[in-house]
Amino acid sequence: MNNKHNLALAEQYDIKPLPETNMSVTGEASHWHAFLTLGFCQTTRGTVLKTCDHKGPLYVQKPFYPEGRDTAHVYLLHPPGGLVSGDRLTITANLAENTHVLITTPGAGRVYRARKDKTLQHQITQLNVAENSLMEWLPQETILYPNAHTRLENCIDLADNAKFIGWEITCFGLPANQENFGEGHAEQGFQIRQNGRLKVRERLVIDDSSRAIFSAKAGLDSKPINGLMIAGPFDSANQDDLIDSLRQHCTQHGSLSGVSMVGEYILVRSLHDDSEQVKQLFIQCWRDIRPALINKKSNEPRIWST
Repeated sequence: MNNKHNLALAEQYDIKPLPETNMSVTGEASHWHAFLTLGFCQTTRGTVLKTCDHKGPLYVQKPFYPEGRDTAHVYLLHPPGGLVSGDRLTITANLAENTHVLITTPGAGRVYRARKDKTLQHQITQLNVAENSLMEWLPQETILYPNAHTRLENCIDLADNAKFIGWEITCFGLPANQENFGEGHAEQGFQIRQNGRLKVRERLVIDDSSRAIFSAKAGLDSKPINGLMIAGPFDSANQDDLIDSLRQHCTQHGSLSGVSMVGEYILVRSLHDDSEQVKQLFIQCWRDIRPALINKKSNEPRIWST
């Protein structure tokens, strides 16, 4: 990724500059400034990973093709397993025309406890989808440890006739250990633009002034797991049958879940005590959304079953 692009992202999200080192010398706190830039294109062999530029501990395995050569399944690898203070990870996927890519992760992401200086733990995901292409961004859950200090941004840019299905599942604290997110700081953003026009923008900020959102009925209602799924754009705003089916999944799931239509996009939200339960709900919804949006049946990545 070039410096010009990094500066543009920094300006867009008001990112304070950090030192341009990968890992500090002995005696100093360690941190990673890493990036991964993937380029996909359509060839006679189908959707192929044409370029893979990376720095630091971010990489992918070779694409898998359980659905045939037109759809590439890619597993994003981050060997350290999580973010520490000072880490900055930038993940970019550029899809050329007529490509279909599904990206997932082999396990949960983690944002560990921040050091005393509260240096930001920052991740930006930038997905650029050209005409007639489809991006599926389906990572496993992200665990925010107590006292983490993080900013997580998901930015999707779609061209004409491009489609997107994605989710984020966030666990605030370590509920299995009865450790909540009582003193942490988290900023999460999820935005979609099509042809430069903002279509969906979601933002959640947890800090000392907004911590009451955890217990508020109009907030997280004392549930540590927060899930958001977004899919679209749909060609017609009339998706009543699909929305009814998704709402039935939510009702049967037994969680605080709901479905809404925002413009041309369907949003599914879920609050729960168990991240695996939220993931299973979203997979159920994905099985209905995928054929409705792109006329393809779901084909779950094998890594989800390991």
